[in-house]
Amino acid sequence: QVQLVESGGGSVQAGGSLRLSCAASGYIFWNYCMGWFRQAPGKEREGVANIDSYGGTSYADSVKGRFTISRDNAKNTLYLQMNSLKPEDTAMYYCAADRRPLGTCEGVDFGNWGQGTQVTVSS
Repeated sequence: QVQLVESGGGSVQAGGSLRLSCAASGYIFWNYCMGWFRQAPGKEREGVANIDSYGGTSYADSVKGRFTISRDNAKNTLYLQMNSLKPEDTAMYYCAADRRPLGTCEGVDFGNWGQGTQVTVSS
């Protein structure tokens, strides 16, 4: 059974940094596209970044140059380094895994989700 557990959220002032982690278990982590999403109160969930099995990454325009997604396949862990945080980055952050072990993120179908970790950025 796929299990994803996020950690590392918290409260920080604008301009600060946080590093989110997502510990994965119950499946062959390295062979799956992984992603980070966020949802702010009253807003729809949005994709933040994803990473394929080979380390290829993509980012939402709103976080390019500030956030970095990475993965440690030996530790079955996904990361999101967030720098230069802004109040508009305040949201619940979720990690997700593709339903299928395709390696690539093309045609990804994120069907496995963690419970989320809250990030709050004050001005």
